Amino acid sequence: MSRRMRRDVIVVGAGVVGAACALALARAGLEVALVEAGTPARFSVQDRDLRVYALAPDNAALLDEIGVWQEICKTRAQPYRKMWVSDAARPDTLIFSADDFARRELGWIVENNLLADRLWQGAQEAGVETLSDARISGFEPLADGIRLTLASGETLDARLVVAADGANSRLRELASIPVSEHDYQQRGVVAYVQLEKPHQHTAWQRFLPTGPLAFLPCDDERLCSIVWSLPNDEAERVLALDEDAFALELAHAFAGRFGQIRLASKRVAFPLKRRLAAQQCQGRLLLMGDAAHAVHPLAGQGVNLGLRDVAVLYRSVKRARAKGADFASSARLQRWARERRSDNVLSSYAFEAINRVYSNDSLPLTLLRGRALGIADAIAPLRHALWRHAAGIAA
Repeated sequence: MSRRMRRDVIVVGAGVVGAACALALARAGLEVALVEAGTPARFSVQDRDLRVYALAPDNAALLDEIGVWQEICKTRAQPYRKMWVSDAARPDTLIFSADDFARRELGWIVENNLLADRLWQGAQEAGVETLSDARISGFEPLADGIRLTLASGETLDARLVVAADGANSRLRELASIPVSEHDYQQRGVVAYVQLEKPHQHTAWQRFLPTGPLAFLPCDDERLCSIVWSLPNDEAERVLALDEDAFALELAHAFAGRFGQIRLASKRVAFPLKRRLAAQQCQGRLLLMGDAAHAVHPLAGQGVNLGLRDVAVLYRSVKRARAKGADFASSARLQRWARERRSDNVLSSYAFEAINRVYSNDSLPLTLLRGRALGIADAIAPLRHALWRHAAGIAA
C-alpha cells in the first residue's frame, strides 16, 4: 500500500504539541498530514482530565492566531491572576500579580483533553489529512524528504517530518537519535480536590523537603487540580491512604491555607524524568515537545516549551513563504533547532537545579537558598524579569 503523493509536512503525534504544529503549518499554507498511533480522545465537559497545564500568554496568543483559543476559553479555561510561591523551610514568599504587569491574567489552567480535542478538530477543518490508529514502523531518509512506513504497510512521503510522539518517541528511536535521561526518583501525584476556602484565582506552589506541591485553580472557586511531586516511596504511601487521610495530609503539607480539603477525583501518579534528545534536527526530521525534551513539572513549563517549538517553526515557515524561499532548507531547519534546543536545555537544567535546591531539608542548602524568594519578591525588576521569561514575553 502506498500514498506516494508527497506532502509538505507529516506530523507524528496528535497530542497538544503535534496537533498545534499540524494546524499552525496548515494555516501557513502547507500541505500537512497528522498521524496518531491511537484514537484521539474527545473532550467531555462532564469529565475533567487529570492532566492540566498552566498555559502561558505567548502560547495562548499562538492558539488564538491559529484559530482555536476562543473556543477553548468558551468551553473551560480558568484564568489565574496571581502566582504564589513559598518555601516550607522559610517564611518568605514570591508573589506575581497580574496588576503588577497591567494584565487581566497571568495565564490559564487548561485540561489536556480539551486542548488536544479542539486542535484535532481545528486541524481537520483546516484541511490537514488526519490518520488515527496509524503506527509508524519504518523511517527512511530520501534525497529531498523522508518516507514513513505504517504498521499497515502503507508508506507516506513528505519534505519534512515532525516527531511529536511523546517522551518515548517511536520515531526518535527509528531515527537512532540518542537521549540523555535522568530519573528524579519521584512521582507526580495528580488529582482534583475541593477546598473549604476559595483559591482566589491564584496558582499556588509550596516547596517541601519531599518536593514541590502545586494547587492550580479551576473554574469552580473551591476546586483545584493538584500536582504533588514526591519520592517514589512517599508517593506509594500517600496513594495507599484512604481519601480522608490523604486529604488531611495534603492540607497539612500546605500548612492549612485552604482549610479542610476533600478529594474530588481519583488519584494518579506518573514517574518524573528529565529526557533530552541529543539533537532536535536530523536532516529533514524535527523533534518537538516531549519527544525532544521532557522536564520536571515544578514550573509548569513542559507544554509551554513544546508550543514554543511550534511557534518558532510557524514563524520560520511564514517568513520563508513570504520570500518565496524553501521552508525546509537545511540552514533554516538548523537555525530553528539551535534556537529551540538552547532554550529547552537551559530550561530543563534550571528546573532540575530548583528542584534539587528547594526540595531538600539539608542545612547547607537551606542556608544557601536563604531568603531567595523574599529577595526576588522585593526587587520589582527581578520579579518582572522572572515572570516575563516564564510567560514567553520579550523584555
